[in-house]
Amino acid sequence: MTSFRKHIDKLKQSQGRDITALITGASSGMGLLYAEYLAEAGCNLLIVSNQEKELKDVALNLKDRFGVNVIARYQDLSREDAAQQLFDYCKENNLIIDILINNAGMFFFHELDDEYHKKMELMLNLHVMTPSRMCRLFGDEMKKRGFGRIILVSSMAARLPFPGITTYSATKAYLKSFAKSLYYEMRDYGVGVTTVCPGAIATPLYKLNPRLLKLGVKIGFIGTPQWLVRKALRGMFRKKMIVAPGAMNVYLPPLLAILPKPLINFIWRKVK
Repeated sequence: MTSFRKHIDKLKQSQGRDITALITGASSGMGLLYAEYLAEAGCNLLIVSNQEKELKDVALNLKDRFGVNVIARYQDLSREDAAQQLFDYCKENNLIIDILINNAGMFFFHELDDEYHKKMELMLNLHVMTPSRMCRLFGDEMKKRGFGRIILVSSMAARLPFPGITTYSATKAYLKSFAKSLYYEMRDYGVGVTTVCPGAIATPLYKLNPRLLKLGVKIGFIGTPQWLVRKALRGMFRKKMIVAPGAMNVYLPPLLAILPKPLINFIWRKVK
């Protein structure tokens, strides 16, 4: 495991206290990796997810392995009041959040219809409303202290408005625009805001065939979650505005952007 201890130690020294990170969607996938890397570096954690059992198991495991304080907070972040509830919980328990990682997400590939109306509403709340409110609530506290780091997880899909990912690509485009603007608003207050735009990553979120995932990683077409999270954390500690690693981020969006509309229609009819 790549150590970020020197970065956490530097932040501890500057603040004169332990550092605490709030990570959403931390019960599995890349959220779990963010938690593991930061815990290994000596950072205390507040991990949040709607998977209660898995979250408790993660908290116990990280405490045992790294000896840091880990609080598991079971919560549905797609609820309208989720950000305020989480902020109030931190206030009530005197938790100072130094690092905010908005990682929780969902994905579906389907045209918008009555069957997927509820999923669209959940995605809008989870990808747009909750992260925006989290940044405002916790960001205001960071501004007052003159210190903090924020990660918002967008996607290469922010540049790919294609059928089947209508809501997903739109919400990720919102996150990218929001985070880039927030970067400039927060920088004079000593707060770093980093947008992470993954390309093709080997994660269960997209429900790809495991053999195809393994092949994609082997030939370098798909990145591993560990590779991406390391890149994201390095960028966050350096207060980079954008972390968009991988050749896919460079070449795929421009190529898909020039596809003829009739070809897009043809592909969609074949895959839907």
